[in-house]
Amino acid sequence: MKTLNLSPVEKHGCADPQASAPSADWTIDQNWQAYTQEEHGVWKTLYERQSKLLPGRVCDQYLDCMKQMPITADEIPDFRRVNDLLMKHTGWQIVAVPGLVPDDVFFTHIANRRFPAGQFIRSKDKLDYLQEPDVFHDIFGHAPMLMNPAIADFMQAYGQGGLKALERGILPFISRLYWYTIEFGLVQQKDGIRIYGAGISSSFTESQYCLEDDSPNRIGFDLERVMRTDYRIDDLQKSYFVINELDDLFELAQIDFDPIYARIINQPTYTPDQILPDDRVLHAGTLRYHRQKAARAEG
Repeated sequence: MKTLNLSPVEKHGCADPQASAPSADWTIDQNWQAYTQEEHGVWKTLYERQSKLLPGRVCDQYLDCMKQMPITADEIPDFRRVNDLLMKHTGWQIVAVPGLVPDDVFFTHIANRRFPAGQFIRSKDKLDYLQEPDVFHDIFGHAPMLMNPAIADFMQAYGQGGLKALERGILPFISRLYWYTIEFGLVQQKDGIRIYGAGISSSFTESQYCLEDDSPNRIGFDLERVMRTDYRIDDLQKSYFVINELDDLFELAQIDFDPIYARIINQPTYTPDQILPDDRVLHAGTLRYHRQKAARAEG
């Protein structure tokens, strides 16, 4: 099973019963010293497993950024040390939150270059399946890419756009954009398609499935197409969208979405497995994985 099972709107936080009461902006202290040796051990298992798996699968920028981060296998990272580096490079910081924060709180943080991160870590019997994103997903998956200027600017623009979409009641459009880029995005490199989305890079199963399995579609990125495409939050993806390069996100960060909303608001939504006549299809999926799963469920 995959690691992440929540939509971008649902995923912003964790559920730590030991966490202190949040402040007005829902932030809490990470309370790093309270992590147990067992929890550090879970981090080590996850870190070492993904670190062996990602070279040759994840984009070069992720690997370059990870090398600079104060993140090792030995212990759960201290957000303060991560923030020292992020602030220096892109002005971002990680803030710990105690639970699933309201959408407006999440978008306000993102619009101000603060990434709300869960500060709990999964138990050792749930390494491959987790309903709520934990510190491993948020720090191993998201934090390195926040060092990249294109991702940094795009994320801030997404937060600003999210607040506007929330006010207008059209949040699903921008949620789909987040899902198919920041969480489950792929990028074309000279040596092949690579991962940049955190939902993939932090998932043992999906980081192999998205590139090597014949089941999913891999389709060239088109903004309006993506904003009209539903997604699965409870399983491996049926389609992935591939940008040409990370710098393409710089352009997305500058776009006025109002004309796009006007064009698509009354248009039908595409299913996650759908291939359209105008798609730039890099791989037409067989959907074998999902068909076999459905057959097992029926029989």
